[in-house]
Amino acid sequence: MRVAVLGCGNVGAALVGILDARSEAITTQSGARIELVGVAVGDLSKARPAGVPTRLLTTDTRSLVTDPAVDIVVELIGGLEPAGELVRTALEHGKSVVTANKALLASPDGVALRSLARDQGVDLLYEAAVAGAIPLVRALRQSLTGERIERVMGIVNGTTNYILTKMAEDGAGYDEVLADAQALGLAERDPTADVGGHDAAAKAAILAGVAFGYDVAGDDVFCEGITALGSSDAAVAARFGYVLKLLAIVERSGDDQLSVRVHPAMVPVSHPLAGVRDAFNAVFIEGEAAGELMLYGQGAGGLPTASAVTGDLIDATRNLLAGTTAPTPDRRPGRLRPLGEVRSAFTVSLEVDDSPGVLAQVAAVFGNHRISIRTMEQEETGEGAQLVFLTHQAREADMQGTLRELGGLRPVRRVGSVVRIVGEDRRA
Repeated sequence: MRVAVLGCGNVGAALVGILDARSEAITTQSGARIELVGVAVGDLSKARPAGVPTRLLTTDTRSLVTDPAVDIVVELIGGLEPAGELVRTALEHGKSVVTANKALLASPDGVALRSLARDQGVDLLYEAAVAGAIPLVRALRQSLTGERIERVMGIVNGTTNYILTKMAEDGAGYDEVLADAQALGLAERDPTADVGGHDAAAKAAILAGVAFGYDVAGDDVFCEGITALGSSDAAVAARFGYVLKLLAIVERSGDDQLSVRVHPAMVPVSHPLAGVRDAFNAVFIEGEAAGELMLYGQGAGGLPTASAVTGDLIDATRNLLAGTTAPTPDRRPGRLRPLGEVRSAFTVSLEVDDSPGVLAQVAAVFGNHRISIRTMEQEETGEGAQLVFLTHQAREADMQGTLRELGGLRPVRRVGSVVRIVGEDRRA
């Protein structure tokens, strides 16, 4: 089976190494010898790891994807273009494609590419696009294919999980931990896609399709990152018995709607996701018959991602030998429940004047919007006081109305962080 690899960064170089080091085992598992026939790069003069054969390097990417001798194309360039055009060309030429490109798959073009692969009778496989080495897509598409999934939620971005872990455990500030993550190579020089939640939103969109059969674009996912959070928010979470996480959540809302969103959340310390630390990923699945499942592991990095790509490459090889493809059920256009209709509990932090009657005024605003307060703590800050409220379940729209009114209340100096609570009894 002749394979072309597009891109030779961390993942591409790791894949080349795995194919060489494990060639005998991969041949046994796939039923054919995997022959690497070309590696497309943008710059031939750039230094490569010792295991990458320079004789296979080329900048003529299009010739590689249209070569009749190539059976499978592995796309590891990332981004929308030229990756999208190259994947489309490969599929049009009857080649199966393996990709780790979450941004492409979550774009409107991703829907067209999946349809094109099915029309051409070839595979478009993307296990590595969601959670690195964690076999999440395969589990949902095969092992749980007969299950009615009610909710999938998880930590799918290692950078943000590392930052939130250090803020909680070391009491460090956001800027300090971000700089540390960049120094360790866990965060990009421009970390916007990670800390802004956009990376997780693309993965949530992919999960909406795999787990629920809905076509959802990444741009349609409600997305809120972690840039407004600090170590004080992690401390508040700990005092109330929670751990702060950035979660991607996809869940049924009635019979024909999904709620798809990414935002920081306070998770009860008793929940399995609360113990996922540092740069690890984990996805919690709730099924009607299977109950609760969690998959955990390395969600990023060259070797873990290349491991998932290798698994897809073996599957694509097996399918080509058998004259079949991976299951590609029909999908429906995504009907997303408006965020305002979603219910959750909240924590709300306020900076207020320390004077008589303020608490009563603030509590009245919550009551005006039908939000019940579960508990409250007050701390003097020298010039005023900080109030932290934990609420019962409420509609998002009612909470937003509460925040607007609180922002206009004279004794309220600042509306601080507002964090949703996820993972406990939904009736709470």
